[in-house]
Amino acid sequence: MNVIPPVARPRYSSRPLPPYSYVPGFAPHPVSDGRGHMHGAVAQPVAPLTDGQWQDSEAYRYGIDLFNHGYYWEAHEAWESLWHAAGRRGQVATWLKTLIKLAAAAVKRREGNARGVERHARRAIELLDELAQGGDATARFGGIAVDDVRAIAESFVEERRLGVASPAPALTLDRWLALDI
Repeated sequence: MNVIPPVARPRYSSRPLPPYSYVPGFAPHPVSDGRGHMHGAVAQPVAPLTDGQWQDSEAYRYGIDLFNHGYYWEAHEAWESLWHAAGRRGQVATWLKTLIKLAAAAVKRREGNARGVERHARRAIELLDELAQGGDATARFGGIAVDDVRAIAESFVEERRLGVASPAPALTLDRWLALDI
């Protein structure tokens, strides 16, 4: 199992972190495997996230906690439920899709799948550019510095250029998402 070493980063939600971080090929699938940490759990519907009230969303803040503490697959799942609640369209949905792609790139990095890392990271950058082209670019979105998200995605692309591709199932990124509270 991929037990993630603790990192000294703030927590933004009250929900406990999972017992392990799922990385395909290295740990039981959280949902479909009977040993999974989410097996048998019924997904609870989440309220749609709005940019002006992101701080009220425990689900959003929990996704940030998951990402920051190395639970990238789980962060992807948390943000995906919010993306569905947002109707998968609009600036909030685009922001959530950006975070989903960033988390997917981190999962692929752990797997050692350089091509997957680059594909997801480039898509995250494209989504940030879409927000900017639509006139929705701000220095911060959902309480997070947009440049921090871009920097993480660009670091994944740079790793690909440098040939970093070995599996690292317990990797926790050096960079993380600081949330305004």
